[in-house]
Amino acid sequence: MIKEKLIRTASGYGMLFLLIVAIVVGVLMFILSIVGQNVPLIILGLVIMIAAFIMLAGLFVVNPNEGRVVQLFGKYIGTAKQPGLRWVNPFTTRRRVSLRVRNFESGKLKVNDRDGNPIEIAAVVVWKVVDTAEAIFEVDDYVNFVEVQSEAAVRNLATSYPYDAHVDDEVSLRSHTAQIAEHLKTEIQDRLDKAGVEVIEARISHLAYAPEIASAMLQRQQASAIIAARQKIVEGAVGMVQMALEQLSQNKVVDLDEERKAAMVSNLLVVLCGDRDPHPVINAGSLYH
Repeated sequence: MIKEKLIRTASGYGMLFLLIVAIVVGVLMFILSIVGQNVPLIILGLVIMIAAFIMLAGLFVVNPNEGRVVQLFGKYIGTAKQPGLRWVNPFTTRRRVSLRVRNFESGKLKVNDRDGNPIEIAAVVVWKVVDTAEAIFEVDDYVNFVEVQSEAAVRNLATSYPYDAHVDDEVSLRSHTAQIAEHLKTEIQDRLDKAGVEVIEARISHLAYAPEIASAMLQRQQASAIIAARQKIVEGAVGMVQMALEQLSQNKVVDLDEERKAAMVSNLLVVLCGDRDPHPVINAGSLYH
């Protein structure tokens, strides 16, 4: 595995000045030699000019947050990261690699969750190159590699968890977003280590049931919400009935036998737990008729 190594490059400004001077000297020498018909100096002037023009090819620019991978006849020499105008051996090749932070958003992937329900899922991955040598030499196209491996990790994540939790403390895609995001980041990072890429953040950006089961799952969620609400209503109603009976007994408002208590409890529960407004029937006679 090829690891990144930094190389020191010469200042391009000083080298540019020297090469311009060399070109001027070579041109003057060539012209004066022709006038004086001095063949050796003519050849020397041509050599100086040609060499100076060849050396100009070694000038290159390094932008901030950018690296240049330098190769000489296929051999990796090192990576130049010092920004500005630089100069290296003109026979080397210099490939630009951006070190800036990038975003990648996967398309909406249709997969089955752990329970086999078809869902749509997408994720946003924030990443950057940290090892230019691995990014260039270990994979064919590191940008495409990041995209393909990120989508593969998202698919694998979706099949590892249910869309929604059906029991308490169960980790699901919808309810445990922070934990799911950390798992996704770790899995993507494991896949991209060989490409010299660091995953800064990975989060689910879209999560929904597939259209063919969306309506059925919506009814299921509504039913679960109704059941949970009813449980709270019943718990509150039982407490209110118990408090009413205790206060009636303590304040000696009325003395009820067990049968009348049961009737009162039934009536109060119907009033408190019903989903419609009650219509009371007024008893104008005695308490027991």
